[in-house]
Amino acid sequence: MIDKYSTKRAAVREHSKMQEVLMDPAAEGPEVHYWMTRGSIEWTNITIWNVGKVGEEYIKTYGHYHVGDLDETYTVLQGKGIVLLQKRAIGEDGKYIDDEIEEAYAIDAKPGDKIFIPSEWGHLVANTGNIFLVTSDDSPVNFEEVDPVSLPGHADYEAVKKMQGFCYYICQKDGKSALVKNPKYKKVPEISIIEASAYPLHK
Repeated sequence: MIDKYSTKRAAVREHSKMQEVLMDPAAEGPEVHYWMTRGSIEWTNITIWNVGKVGEEYIKTYGHYHVGDLDETYTVLQGKGIVLLQKRAIGEDGKYIDDEIEEAYAIDAKPGDKIFIPSEWGHLVANTGNIFLVTSDDSPVNFEEVDPVSLPGHADYEAVKKMQGFCYYICQKDGKSALVKNPKYKKVPEISIIEASAYPLHK
């Protein structure tokens, strides 16, 4: 059977497309930060992170907020990383306040861990290991969209771009993973890196 969506199932996120959300946009990085395929294994999605850092910051995904009533679950298949989740404050007018974060979690994820991401939350993942980080996820894909893999319609990337990334950057300090606050945010909760078993939003 011919797959009419085959040309829309895979994409790469290049360094030039990541600079706007990096802690140090001028730092050198690999040509490709991560690869994405959609509906590749039993109709789940696969993401593969490159190894290394950009300056002090680990290779990460761009990050986005979920739009509408959509949640998803990430499963770590190989490697290790940190999943960063954040939830924006909502103003009296009912609109999101992009520079105020009410809740946030940084989860140290290893093979077999499943991380639930609720609707309306933002998330990104950084590869903190020395091999490719590989995950699967169950996010729905509409292949009729212009760019269904790297810029799906259910995701808001503009708020992340505006703030030059999430409320914390995931870096290496003294040989260990560390969280560095993004100074563009006005309100950020104090958090630490926790194990997946300590993450309270598990389903």
